[in-house]
Amino acid sequence: MRRLPLAVAAGLLVLTACGTERVTSGDGPEGAGSPSRARPSTAEDWKKSADEARAKHDRKFRDVAARCTDITPSASARPTTGATEPADPEADRYRENHAFKQQAPLGPEQQCRGDAHADRITDALRETGGPGPSSEQDVRTVLEELGYPAEATQVYGSGHALGFSISVPGAPCVSGGVGPPLTVEAHGVYMEGGCREPQGGH
Repeated sequence: MRRLPLAVAAGLLVLTACGTERVTSGDGPEGAGSPSRARPSTAEDWKKSADEARAKHDRKFRDVAARCTDITPSASARPTTGATEPADPEADRYRENHAFKQQAPLGPEQQCRGDAHADRITDALRETGGPGPSSEQDVRTVLEELGYPAEATQVYGSGHALGFSISVPGAPCVSGGVGPPLTVEAHGVYMEGGCREPQGGH
C-alpha cells in the first residue's frame, strides 16, 4: 500500500527539481529517468575533469607539483565578504558597484600552487636584468619560455605599466606588473570570469 504514495512523491520530485544534491526536502536534481543520479554524475564528471587538469599540470610543472605535494586540499572555501559592519548605505552601494571585482577564494592547495607559479615567474623576470622587460613581446617571451602557453596569457600596457594575467590550467590565476616595483601574485578568477581585473562598474 505504500508504493503508490512513494511513486507520487517521486514524480513530484522530478517535476519540482531545482538542482540541489539530495532528494530529501522535495528539491531533487534536474533530469528525468533517475533524478537521484543526475547530480552525482555531473559532480563526478566535474571531479574527473579537474583531476585530469591537475595531473596534466603536474606533469608540465613538476617543480610546482613537488612544492605542494604535502598540502591537503580543503573543503570548499568560503567567499570573502569582509567583516560585519553597521549598515551604511554608501558602503553598501560601493560594495555592490565593485562586486564584479570579487575573486573566487583559494584553498590551501590552490594557494600553494599559485604562489609557486608566482615565485618562478618573479625569478624569471628578475633574471632579465636591467629595468626588466620593456615591451609586451618581452614579457610574452619570458612567460612562454617558462611553459605558459600564449593562449592562456594576456599582456597589456606599455613601459613601466606593463602587466600580465595568466590562466594556468590546474592552478589559480597569476597576475602581475613588471614595475618597478615588480609584482606577481596568485588569485582566484573574478566574478565576471577570467583572470584579468575587470574595469568599470555601474
